[in-house]
Amino acid sequence: MTNEIPDDITVETVWMVEARYTPEAAERRPALRPVHLARIAALRDEGVIVEAGGHTDLSTALLMVRAASAEAALDLFVDDVYTTGGVWTDLRAKAYGRVVRPAELEDRSPRREAVATAS
Repeated sequence: MTNEIPDDITVETVWMVEARYTPEAAERRPALRPVHLARIAALRDEGVIVEAGGHTDLSTALLMVRAASAEAALDLFVDDVYTTGGVWTDLRAKAYGRVVRPAELEDRSPRREAVATAS
């Protein structure tokens, strides 16, 4: 058995950003949610965010993002209304190997290409 990756599979390095919800999140989130979700959707459309969502118990949110570094991944959310509005705290980023088919990476928007080039 070899450790080779099959030709029809590749591993894309992305960043898993974890944000802890504050104790006041349930109270603060509703007013900020439309702006936050619109921004998350725009970043998905640009290919920066691969997946995003929060645990329904408001413990943590997880965001899978394409960025050049952990710092760059965290910088995406420094000015997010959930961070500035006191919904999220203690953001952390960790590299994650995402298993994909090479064809999935071939269809890149200009933003996705810029992020990939920077890494």
